[in-house]
Amino acid sequence: MSITFNADEVFEMAEEIERNAAVFYREASEKAQDKATKSMLVSLAEMEAGHEKTFAEMRRQLSQDEKEVTTFDPDNQVAQYLRTMADFHGTEGKVSPTEKLTGRESMTEILKIALQAEKNSIAFYVGIKDMVASKSAKQRVQSIIIEEMAHVSTIGGRLQSIK
Repeated sequence: MSITFNADEVFEMAEEIERNAAVFYREASEKAQDKATKSMLVSLAEMEAGHEKTFAEMRRQLSQDEKEVTTFDPDNQVAQYLRTMADFHGTEGKVSPTEKLTGRESMTEILKIALQAEKNSIAFYVGIKDMVASKSAKQRVQSIIIEEMAHVSTIGGRLQSIK
């Protein structure tokens, strides 16, 4: 069975990933004990909300053909990759895809969960970048990838400082 996605569906998944990430960072900021960590988490929430808007705008600008046409993927590799990433990506704010944060996690545990979620986002967006057709869309996705990489660095640095 072939699994295919059109650009509209892929951007919809990206919006959901960013929406979940923003919610996670807002909730995590409420648990932060120190101002520096709280500020970092609030900032990350705002950036993720901005990414969601970017993907929503990219989705809004799709032509009707782009919304219907699926990517040429004769071996079903890109589609399977994106389906796997989407299925296992919804972890922001959760210990696993099916288990929500309990509120008893330490800030170290929360940051480790965030770090993994950011890495997953990067992998997913690399796949999206390969699917979009226009050069400007590729550039916008690449800029989000670069920001997500900066999030990994920021979270990693904060994690090191509180260990």
